[in-house]
Amino acid sequence: MKKAFAMSVCLPVFWFVGFASPASAQTVEQLTPHKVRLESVDYLGKRAVKITEDGQVANGEAYAIVKSNVFHNGTIELELAGSPAAGALGGARGFIGMAFRLHDGQFEYIYLRPTNGRADDQVRRNHSTQYGAYPGFRFADSRQQAPEKYESYVDLEPGIWTRYRITVDGTKARLFVNGASQPCLIVNDLKLGDSSGGVALWIGPGTEGYFTGLKITPAE
Repeated sequence: MKKAFAMSVCLPVFWFVGFASPASAQTVEQLTPHKVRLESVDYLGKRAVKITEDGQVANGEAYAIVKSNVFHNGTIELELAGSPAAGALGGARGFIGMAFRLHDGQFEYIYLRPTNGRADDQVRRNHSTQYGAYPGFRFADSRQQAPEKYESYVDLEPGIWTRYRITVDGTKARLFVNGASQPCLIVNDLKLGDSSGGVALWIGPGTEGYFTGLKITPAE
């Protein structure tokens, strides 16, 4: 198979590397909102897409799909910043991350809880990252079925740009934060199996999220 190659980069926010799709970049116009509001904004020195919930949205259902992209194996990386939105309930954590292999209303997702990263409570710190599969394996399911297996600690701050990278290979996924050479979360049994589907920018309840610099690199 030919190596992945960089496609045209025509917009400053997001770009795509690969050969499987004609999409080359994503801004508000190149995202399909799913129960979210999208805005192009300047945030902490970077041009970004701001995402907030469009009204009352069930947990897991707020995301923006990258148009014309089908992802199987490879790497997804970007910078993101999440914090509780104005008026959010006390349990809001600034939930923010990526959904992948989205099809038929199902997807895998790995997200951060930025307010947990420096909490003065070790249990909350241990819940800084989270893997889930929608709709059948969300955080409550994972804590009941396999406590601690799908969550981990990583240093985070709410509202601050955080480098986020996931690698996906078959039924395995790894999360790397802020350029670390070692993953802070390892998943060896993706619940939807070795599948393919869309990629989406994801936020959880009560979140004000910002995304920039998306790069999707399919495996060779």
